[in-house]
This record gives sequence, C-alpha cells and structure tokens, in this order.
Amino acid sequence: MKKLLLSSAAVLGLAIASPALAQDDSALSLDIGGHYKGYVSYIDQDDIGDDVNDVDWLQETELHLQGETTLDNGLTVGAHIELEVDGGDDSAVDESYAYFSGMWGRINAGNEDGAAYLLQVAAPAADDNVDGIRQYVTGFNSGGFDIDTDGDGADDALGVFDGLDYDNDIANNSNKLTYLTPIFAGFQAGASYTPDVSGTSLVDSSGNPVGASTNAFGNGFEDEDLYNEAYEVAARYEGAYNNVGFIAGAGYSFAEAGTAADDFDQWNVGLDLDMGPFGLGAVYTEADAGTGAATETDTIVVGADYTTGPFKLGASYLNLDNDAIEADRYTGGVVYTYGPGMSFRGSVSYIDAEAGGDDADGTNVLLGTQVNF
Repeated sequence: MKKLLLSSAAVLGLAIASPALAQDDSALSLDIGGHYKGYVSYIDQDDIGDDVNDVDWLQETELHLQGETTLDNGLTVGAHIELEVDGGDDSAVDESYAYFSGMWGRINAGNEDGAAYLLQVAAPAADDNVDGIRQYVTGFNSGGFDIDTDGDGADDALGVFDGLDYDNDIANNSNKLTYLTPIFAGFQAGASYTPDVSGTSLVDSSGNPVGASTNAFGNGFEDEDLYNEAYEVAARYEGAYNNVGFIAGAGYSFAEAGTAADDFDQWNVGLDLDMGPFGLGAVYTEADAGTGAATETDTIVVGADYTTGPFKLGASYLNLDNDAIEADRYTGGVVYTYGPGMSFRGSVSYIDAEAGGDDADGTNVLLGTQVNF
C-alpha cells in the first residue's frame, strides 16, 4: 500500500521538464479512499495509578487522496495524502508525498514511512489493528499501569502501553527520500534518507517520544531534536518451496544524535510462512535509542492464523524487554469478512508487566468493525 526513494535528481527533472508527454493532461485527478476502524472496548486492569474506564469507544479514521498518471515515456507520477479525521487533537495530516516509478523501481519524496518499515515482515495477528506490526487500537490505559520503573519510590507511567507494537519506524513521517528496487525473482530492497528526524513513533518507558523536539536550553522553545539525520536500509524475499509460501526480510535504521546522549540504531528480522489455510511467523527487533536507561529494547513476536471461508482465526504473543520493564502480551481473536473491504473483528488481549519489583496486568476485550472505502 505504502511503497517507495528518489535515486537521482534526473528523474525529478524528467518529470518536471516533460509535462507534454502525459497521455491526457498534466494535472492529476485525485481519487478519494480511506478507512474507518471502530471498537467497543472492555478493560479489566490493575488501577495502580490513574482510574481506567471499564467500557469505552475507540476509533481511528483516515481519509486518503491519491492521483497518478503515466507518461508516454513510461514514467508514472503520483501524489498521496492521508488525513486523520477523528476530530480534536487526532485531526492532522498524517502523510503527504509524491512518488515516481518505472521499470527501474520507485521513489517516494516527502512525508512518508521509510524503507525499514515499508519492507518489514509482519507476523500473523489476531487482529492486525490490535496486535499487528503497528497498533491502531488498544484499550489499555498506561496511567493505570503506573509502577515504579526507576526505583525512586514514585510511580512512573508505562507509556509503552500506548502502543505495544514492533514497527521499525524511527523517522516516522518526517520528510525523506526513499528508493525501492523493482521486485526481481521475489527479491526487493530499499533505502531511505531523512535530513531531520522531527518526530518518531518510538516512546521510552515513561511514554515520552524519544524523537520529539526538546527544550535543550530551558528557554521555553523547542531548540533541537533528539536526532538529526537518519538512514534506513531493508530487503525482503518472497517465494515458495514444496507448497509452502514464505516471506523473509531484514532491515536496519540509524539516526545521528542531536540532543540524545548517543546515536540511535535498530534492526529487525522476520519470517512469515503460509501452508494452505495456515499461517505462522516470527519477528525479532532490537533498538538502542541512545537516551540512557530503559531505551535498549528487545522485542519478540510470534503469530499464527487459520483461514476458512470468510473467517480468519489468529493468535499472537509479544515480549518486550528493556532495562526498566518486561512486558508480555497474549492475544487471540477472529476476523469475519462480510463484504469487500468490510470486516467484523473481535479479540481478547492479556498483558503482564513487571518493573522495579512491581507487577501489573490487565485484560482487554475489543469488538468492532473496519470499513475500507
């Protein structure tokens, strides 16, 4: 869905200098798409810190605008925009980028995820909105999991529960250039360059974005980001052997320290197997945020699913371990496809967390639907 880097300025020059080569005209007509994800959430978890709503309504909605045209010389030029439209603080431009593609591969230029995420292999999930590579919905309240992670006698919010996932996406949607090779005999590789990491999906054990701007000089203004330039490389291979389909991949990310104590580096490996209606996969990712304690994090994910007709049953296990906390999440669920791009989803997740000699756990039941348009 989200694909791909600009290997040379010559491609951009060709796109700009050759508007007359378009089959129809030089303007792109935008198509409208997107998705709606809505869930009823029931939660039963330890209330060590803030109170937790037992029953809640959770949703995530995006509006997508996209248009493209193919020139007579074979160059495809397009633009993609994603808007978060749930209202309030959740309303924002999520992504906006142009892309250029041909027999030589594809280039993304702008506000889009990097190669390490775009080519990352995901494990099977119970509901990929809940326990997938990127978590869109969770009923767990991180404030309710306040336990003493640093041994100072005070409770610390375990912000990791705001997004217990495993996407390798240090530069998140910062402006960048990404190049993906064409797929050749099942193999594809990519690389990204981000001039400035202005935001990141990574959070530390206190729930603070480790790539966010910081007030380095104490003057009330954001002076410098924790990280400056970032580089990503990744590759994946998809094939089959003896009626077993498989996808294997690996990626590496590096970000130069800004106000952080040290550089950021992260890598991942993943394998996904498909045997008829059965799926089985595992992912391992390791990150060192370079910001001190509790930022060296290892994550292991194992997942399995079974598809029969419109039903898919799935289960997954995730373990996150760093210097401050160890968390285990167990998830099982079912997805029922009732129409094209439409599904009902139900899942149960159990989390057990240990930190600073304290323990907290919780169970979350989610029932909802996803509608793609």
